[in-house]
Amino acid sequence: MNALSLDMLRALEKALHSWETDDDVLCVVVEGEGRSFCSGGDVVYAYKQGKAGHPAYDYFSSEYKLNSYIGRFPKPYIAILDGICMGGGAGISIHGSHRIVTENTTFAMPESAIGFFPDVGAGDFLSRLNGQFGMYLALTGARCKWGDCLQTGLATHAVSQDKLEDLRASIIEQGNPRPALEQYAIEVDFETNAETRSLIAECFNTDKLEEGINLLKQKADEGNDFAKETLATLLARSPTSLMVTWRAMKQCKPLGLDDCLKLENRVAHHMMDNHDFYEGVRAVLIDKDNEPHWQPENLAGVTDEIVDSYFQPVEKELDI
Repeated sequence: MNALSLDMLRALEKALHSWETDDDVLCVVVEGEGRSFCSGGDVVYAYKQGKAGHPAYDYFSSEYKLNSYIGRFPKPYIAILDGICMGGGAGISIHGSHRIVTENTTFAMPESAIGFFPDVGAGDFLSRLNGQFGMYLALTGARCKWGDCLQTGLATHAVSQDKLEDLRASIIEQGNPRPALEQYAIEVDFETNAETRSLIAECFNTDKLEEGINLLKQKADEGNDFAKETLATLLARSPTSLMVTWRAMKQCKPLGLDDCLKLENRVAHHMMDNHDFYEGVRAVLIDKDNEPHWQPENLAGVTDEIVDSYFQPVEKELDI
């Protein structure tokens, strides 16, 4: 499903540098082959590298450099998210000038399920979503459809899948996405109803993660099904990932994209040196038993000192 390999990252950056200075290239359209735009980074590669004693530091730094470059690419960069867009797929789309979703779009940042954290600049683009919707997506890995993507600003436009061929042809003919989008873009409302969005805003706007979880427990005890499901999801995630994600989202919010990526590069490097990433990938993608054994096993065991350690400088800082 178009998982991003290191070779793909390098090839895309090389192509973009070539197209930036090519006067015959007026804009760039990025699509995925098949039923996915991009399912994410090649975490199985990172797992195997780490297990072999070669932590995949270069993979993540290469990815983050590309994310930064897309964010400052001077020509229209149009990502058509027709299908699955998760993790690293967000990194090669959300930072571009145009993000087009369809009724087939499924967007998520599911890293906490594999003992990692939402990276590729997620601390920048998720932290800016209204109503704490980004914090909710970051911690739970919940999936969004096209209405939620459009209304939160993750997407800039929505276009029906059956109009994509016409859209593409128009962009190619004009060398400019604006006329095509004026003709084919449509309005789509939230899939997540107002009551649920209000609950998200309340429970994910606390000073500490534990306070938000306690609010969810209270709502769950009152019979709220969404709170029950969300609470169950969080309690199944890596406790370290949750605490680190919470901190990263808070720290990244006032930063720009590049400083956010530098911070995320530190966190990713430390994740490569610790337990939960490898255990999460093993449980979800290697053995597929979906029974990870996290260390520490609960939030109470994740001390401030542990969280602090993920944000310490690393030997090879990100150079953007």
